[in-house]
Amino acid sequence: MSEIDETPRTYSGALLAALAVSLLAAIGGLIWCATLGSRITTQQAELAEAKQENLKLAADLRETDARLRVTADELGKSLGLTQKQLDARAQEIIRREQADNARLQSAQQQTAQQVTAVSSDLTNVKSDVGGVRTDLGKTQTDVASALSQLQSVRGDLTDTNSVIARNHDELVQLEHRGDRNYYEFTLNKGQKKPVGTVSLELKKTDQKKSKFTLNIYADDKTYEKKDRNVNEPLQFYSGKDPALYEIVVNTINNKNQISGYLSTPKSAPVPPTASPSGQ
Repeated sequence: MSEIDETPRTYSGALLAALAVSLLAAIGGLIWCATLGSRITTQQAELAEAKQENLKLAADLRETDARLRVTADELGKSLGLTQKQLDARAQEIIRREQADNARLQSAQQQTAQQVTAVSSDLTNVKSDVGGVRTDLGKTQTDVASALSQLQSVRGDLTDTNSVIARNHDELVQLEHRGDRNYYEFTLNKGQKKPVGTVSLELKKTDQKKSKFTLNIYADDKTYEKKDRNVNEPLQFYSGKDPALYEIVVNTINNKNQISGYLSTPKSAPVPPTASPSGQ
């Protein structure tokens, strides 16, 4: 009896244990299913909320895109108008620059022509100056040569030599020296003629011997130069402050006429009605 009673109890305990495990597993499954369902519900709610947000964002995006398109159209129109104005302004500036460049080129051409003309004139002037210098050098040479040919003759009053001219050309050379005044004269026999600030009178001539006699009237005095030679300096003093005057007779033209010149210092008075020879 004891063996039979013990066997069923053993099986009954195992069964109870299995049932307990099954019950616990079922309860755990129910709990997991409940938890999973709750999570699914939450996620579905979150998904629905996300969809609503996406729909709102899509709507906002469409509205923003529409606004941007309107703004882009307005900006495009504005930019298009501004570009036209800029193009017109640029064309005007280009036209002005072209006109200014044309005027500048014209001015440059005129300036170049003027510079060329001035350069040509300057070249001509340089040539003329060169020619004048050459002529001046030749003249100076001729003057120096002529002066070297002038005679130095002892005067009839002083012990120093006096440079005389033997003809009109040499007299011109003497005048170039500029240290005295010269008065040329032609005098006929018996004629009393004013020369400079004095008067001369031809008294006698000897053409064969080249001699003559001459009276000089100066400062209420009379100086007789008797039997003088051609190209001989005839000297006398005249003036308030006596200065040395010279008369040189260069030629005896015939029996009744002589030609020559009067030489006076630069400080000597000049007659109001006459001027030195060559002035």
